Amino acid sequence: MAGIVLSSIFVVAALLSFVWTPQDPLRLDIPGKLRTPSLAHWFGTDHFGRDMFSMIMVGARVSMAVAFVAVGIGMLAGVPLGLYAASRRGSLVDEFIMRGNDLIFAFPSLLLAIMITAVFGPGAVNAIIAIGIFNIPVFARLSRGAALSLWTRDYVLAARVAGKGRLRISAEHILPNIVNLLIVQGTIQFSLAILAEAALAYVGLGAQPPLPSWGRMLADAQTLISLAPHMALFPGLAIVVTVLGLNLLGDGLRDLHDPRSRRTRP
Repeated sequence: MAGIVLSSIFVVAALLSFVWTPQDPLRLDIPGKLRTPSLAHWFGTDHFGRDMFSMIMVGARVSMAVAFVAVGIGMLAGVPLGLYAASRRGSLVDEFIMRGNDLIFAFPSLLLAIMITAVFGPGAVNAIIAIGIFNIPVFARLSRGAALSLWTRDYVLAARVAGKGRLRISAEHILPNIVNLLIVQGTIQFSLAILAEAALAYVGLGAQPPLPSWGRMLADAQTLISLAPHMALFPGLAIVVTVLGLNLLGDGLRDLHDPRSRRTRP
């Protein structure tokens, strides 16, 4: 429930920003820069006089869009690869797919994302591609491991005796039985994608100005933290609360899917 509440705050803020924000997040007000939180500016203003609360709301929209599409890319590409590899267990195709996953895993995720965005240029689209590429082997490994344990089940053997092909069995019998695992992993990868997007924006390779981004807001605040600590405090709290909520939600979904994990947890 805590995960649902914290995640809902993030989602509501992102959706609400499409129709309403307390102030125009792009409006510059140099005379009103670095103001502390007040009734007029709930989270204060930044070094350009922009309303921090409005910027955090729009930043939630950017983070959600990047994370959602990136995780979607990972699922759409990784799950079919994992299922196909499981259906061809021990073959050259299986070996090729899994060694390709190992090659991607050999690079740290953030380093890989920085390399891709540095080559193709900064921006939200390239950040999505970079984060999505790293998500592909995550879902490929998960779906392959879960599918391998199901290929020995009686209902799968019965489907093979009935003349169904491997791809049809994977789609009709294997995939529906691993959807819960994919949802749980997707929730966790969603939180990691938000962290990755914030990290890329922090080093200038994510969403570009004037579009607000939590990582960019932290980067702008690093030289002014002694003068205006609120500039770093509120974007940092937004990232912490959102990632914490998504991880708690993922843990809760895992417990619902497999109650034994709750009993074995230290």
